[in-house]
Amino acid sequence: MKKYILLLILFPLFAFSQKMVSKDVVEIKKFQEDLNAEYLNPKETPLRGDNFTNFKGHPFFPFDLKYKVTATFTKTKDAKPFDLPTSSGKTKSYREYGKATFELDGKSYTLTLYQSLDLIKQKKYKNYLFLPFRDATNEKETYGGGKYMDLTIPKGNTIILDFNKSYQPFCAYNAYDYNCPIVPEENKLPVEIRAGIMYEDIYHH
Repeated sequence: MKKYILLLILFPLFAFSQKMVSKDVVEIKKFQEDLNAEYLNPKETPLRGDNFTNFKGHPFFPFDLKYKVTATFTKTKDAKPFDLPTSSGKTKSYREYGKATFELDGKSYTLTLYQSLDLIKQKKYKNYLFLPFRDATNEKETYGGGKYMDLTIPKGNTIILDFNKSYQPFCAYNAYDYNCPIVPEENKLPVEIRAGIMYEDIYHH
């Protein structure tokens, strides 16, 4: 009888966790589909010429929910605007908004989140946070300049970082027409983040 009661308790928990996993996978699939649609749209794509003609879709790492982490969020007090260098040698204005500390494989890491001082002037971007990062996959399976993640200002003291939704700057595909923020030194992770978009030489041929 006790075993039966335990099964009744555990089964709904298992079903709930399976539902959560499938919801996460659906969200990641939508992110990938939307990103591919953007690059296949001649009005939005950074791809030019044969790169656009030959583009069939991005390569991605397999979904891995290990790389969806709940980070402790600490807002930065009295952050001053600063100029973030870009790929073209120019700069863009940002300010540090906060820090996100998370664990991966038992080790703790911290990344800094920024606000674009240009974008927050637009109503739809007033809650937008920018997370550029590098990791140990760069120059191998991912773009040497690192990847980006889009986030929104959290309501509490935690923030979800889903590296499965990380993408490459437009400069990875077209260095001539775009001016991309360079990942700050403080956001270079000493581990492999095997999630999100991968790099492919198709963009250079």
